[in-house]
Amino acid sequence: MFGAASADLEAGARNAVEVCLAIQRDERVALIADEASREVAASIAAALDEVGAPWEGVLIERIAGRPLTAAPSAVLDALEHADAGILCVQPQQGELGARMAIVSVVERRGIRYAHMVGVTSQIMRQGMCADYRLVDELSQRLCERMPRAERLRVETPGGTALTATFDPQYTWVKTSGLINRRYWSNLPAGEVFTTPASVDGIFVCNGTAGDYFGPKYGDLAATPLTLEIAGGRLQAAHSARTDLEQEFWDYCHTDEHSDRVGELAFGTNIALDDMIGVLLQDEKIPGVHLAFGDPYGSQTGAPWKSRTHIDVLTRACNVWIDDEQVIGNGRYLMDRFGL
Repeated sequence: MFGAASADLEAGARNAVEVCLAIQRDERVALIADEASREVAASIAAALDEVGAPWEGVLIERIAGRPLTAAPSAVLDALEHADAGILCVQPQQGELGARMAIVSVVERRGIRYAHMVGVTSQIMRQGMCADYRLVDELSQRLCERMPRAERLRVETPGGTALTATFDPQYTWVKTSGLINRRYWSNLPAGEVFTTPASVDGIFVCNGTAGDYFGPKYGDLAATPLTLEIAGGRLQAAHSARTDLEQEFWDYCHTDEHSDRVGELAFGTNIALDDMIGVLLQDEKIPGVHLAFGDPYGSQTGAPWKSRTHIDVLTRACNVWIDDEQVIGNGRYLMDRFGL
């Protein structure tokens, strides 16, 4: 269905199937892809064949037009009858609601699920070849430490300077690549996140922005988006690109919580050291990033919702947990975690 597998994607595909999802022989897998991601899907299909797992493939363009205005019934049906699911697609404007509906089925059924939105062959050769057991160790140390933290401070050479505080009622969630029934995960993985109690200061997005902004505007190194935040709410947005500035501002005022910081996350994929302009991988680079909008309350415990969710990334983070520096110039100080 998806064509021939590429040999240079084999290692990343096997990592996804055998390590991250731990697919076993005879487990049923729903493999959903679009035309732009066929090469990746073919490599994953080959890895599933190797372990002896039957899979049902769905190629989105054969069953629905793009952008998706709703989750296609064939996609939802495939997930309803699967032990695990994999979604390999490129994001298009207006499709967030359809993806949320897909995730809703996954969470209701409690199946292992890899969300690979924006995946490319380059990502399969890079982020998907990480040592996910080490990524998991680092992520677990953060999950154990952060519930005791009083505050987090983030600074970058590009102008980011913010502090965050946390609500002990909200869970720190680990999506380190070792996927289980409780928590689905993006792949490539390497993220620890929560919904913060408050964020205050300046965040300079000079990397990648989320949802459809990444494909539309690309790497923002040359035209950063400077965001002023107070009390966990977006107060102002500035960029030399006035179209980007206005569209981001409008996006973050879609509903009453679209301007609220719904996610604060550590990137923990220590195999990565530079952004490539694709959010799926870039948000896993060592550092701290934010997202405005929906807080993934089913995972963090936050009680509010939003129809929007947009990540913003910054480069070369320096990060302090309380008064101890744990990231310097975008690299973890591993000894601070006993690693």
